[in-house]
Amino acid sequence: MIKKFLFSTLIVICSLSTVFAQTKTKETNKLEDPDNLASQYFSQVMGVAVDATSNLKLYKFIYEWIGTPYRFAGNTKKGIDCSAFAKTIYDKVFNTTILRNSRDIFSTVNPLSKDELKEGDLVFFRSNGRTISHVGVYLGDNRFAHASSSRGVVISNLNEPYYSRIFYKGGRILEATKKDFVEE
Repeated sequence: MIKKFLFSTLIVICSLSTVFAQTKTKETNKLEDPDNLASQYFSQVMGVAVDATSNLKLYKFIYEWIGTPYRFAGNTKKGIDCSAFAKTIYDKVFNTTILRNSRDIFSTVNPLSKDELKEGDLVFFRSNGRTISHVGVYLGDNRFAHASSSRGVVISNLNEPYYSRIFYKGGRILEATKKDFVEE
């Protein structure tokens, strides 16, 4: 009886160690994957869920621009405004040329509500009343990247009281528009 018990216990321990070793190997492989590490890093830095960071090129690009000062009509790392930042992201990350002014950009999108937004969509704001005056690029989890006039290139949350109050609509570039503006 004792032999059977010891033998059964030994089999259970061996089985558990095999399962544990296989799980550990899978976890190690996951951690060693550079794209997975990058996703984890960007999700932590930018406050976005790991599963929302599907476009690493987008997150790497934004990360390189974080902290760039705001400059009206600027379009370089010495200073950039919101529409130039959105235009640069679309050009470098999505290989799509969009217009330069936030109001003009809005005329080329399919308007969306907050709950329809996906990574890479545009978010538009009306801070001065009736006209669109600000644009950013949606990242997921209510976060968006933009060139703030007071803080430069940052990541903000659509649920922050200020942005929640001035949010107008989201937008996705229309396919027909992409073809019109893509440089060949």
